[in-house]
Amino acid sequence: MISRPIVALVLACLSALPLGAQKPLTPDQAEARAIFQELIEINSSWKGGSTTPVARAIANRFLAAGFPAADIRVIGPDGDKDSSVIVRMAGASKTAKPILLIAHIDVVEALRSDWSLDPYKLTEKDGFFYGRGTSDIKDGATTLAAALLRMKRNHIVPGRTLILALTAGEEGGGGYNAMDWLLTNHRDLIDAAFALNVDSGDPLIKNGKPFLRALQTSEKVYQSFAFEVTDKGGHSSLPTPENAIARLADAIGRVARFHFPVRLTETTRAYFERSAALEAGQTAGDMRAIAKNARDSASAARLSTSPFYNAQLRTTCVPTMIEGGHAPNALPQKARAVVNCRILPGETPTQVQAELIRVVSDDSVHVTPVDDGARHTDESPLSPEILVPLEKVTRQFWPGVPVIPQMETGATDGAYLRAAGIPTYGVSGVFLDIDDIRAHGRDERILVRSFYDGVEYIYALVREFSQAR
Repeated sequence: MISRPIVALVLACLSALPLGAQKPLTPDQAEARAIFQELIEINSSWKGGSTTPVARAIANRFLAAGFPAADIRVIGPDGDKDSSVIVRMAGASKTAKPILLIAHIDVVEALRSDWSLDPYKLTEKDGFFYGRGTSDIKDGATTLAAALLRMKRNHIVPGRTLILALTAGEEGGGGYNAMDWLLTNHRDLIDAAFALNVDSGDPLIKNGKPFLRALQTSEKVYQSFAFEVTDKGGHSSLPTPENAIARLADAIGRVARFHFPVRLTETTRAYFERSAALEAGQTAGDMRAIAKNARDSASAARLSTSPFYNAQLRTTCVPTMIEGGHAPNALPQKARAVVNCRILPGETPTQVQAELIRVVSDDSVHVTPVDDGARHTDESPLSPEILVPLEKVTRQFWPGVPVIPQMETGATDGAYLRAAGIPTYGVSGVFLDIDDIRAHGRDERILVRSFYDGVEYIYALVREFSQAR
């Protein structure tokens, strides 16, 4: 349980100053800032850097804090430059399964010429922290590491074992995903009752105030399909009805105009139910209506004008690449397009492929998976074991801010864990401004105060979850 003095101190820090202001740092916050700076200033992008120095830096901090060397692993495929770090904090319970705490430590490439400041230097300016990874997701990795180090320093033994896994390969480009590799080769190191993932479930600020506390319980399956048409070709002065580009264009047009049916999951139904209280007018009414009846076509049509709401309502498929022809004066012998799909939990790539073939309705257009590596994942259940502690700590820090279940339309390492039978929940502690999200972009940044709030929040949240149940 979180003591009243701790809560009182934290709430005082959160509420005493306007957004953006910051009191002198506590020793715990100063340590978190030092970790954050160290991580940001190590280039852990695939092309220009490596995650191994990050993993070693974290390992060294835990060794210095008195964690047994046997409970700290820097690990990766033989010969691979990108390693991960796993730290085990033993709990008092001999029966409760561990909790896994995850974040990735690789980042997207950033060019100095693109940025107004050095992307691999932590810069504090005008109430913001700038640097590659400040929001995706070295801030989250810092909050998790700082929480366990703080528990150790305060002589707090968790009720159940905590496993920290800061991993490589989430952003792609390295040829492997570390979470997938660990599950295949070293599952014993990360096996857990459930996982908390700070790479999703971002709490959001709107108009300068905390707006909602997201809880990510599911994500769509990423699957691309190749649409290919071949023909014998010929001279462009003698066109035929079998033109490969024209047939492909017709097929792509049909797909672009097609909408998969609305289907709500436990997560998305709860999302619309709870989000209605944050909206007004027609949008609020449509959210309540669709949550009660997924067949309400009028409400669905109005909500679908928003790309975000549309993606919550259904599987989506969109053309993203196209190529064809070999000469300006020749009929094309081949035309090819890539259609990228984001598939709802509970639906499969095979089902989506069959539906695309039906929509195209042209046997000359061959629809095949680009990569057969898509993983079907079920939703993580909205159980009291997760909701009760999350809502409790959120009320203590931000009274009145609702917890909103969320389906991620992108992709995180949680997909690998859910596919392996480990329920995973996205619970980032660092508030992002809904109108200023810069992950993967130029001059990536987060609010300084949001970072320190996140340090306190994740510490309290990990302590609450770690009680044996």
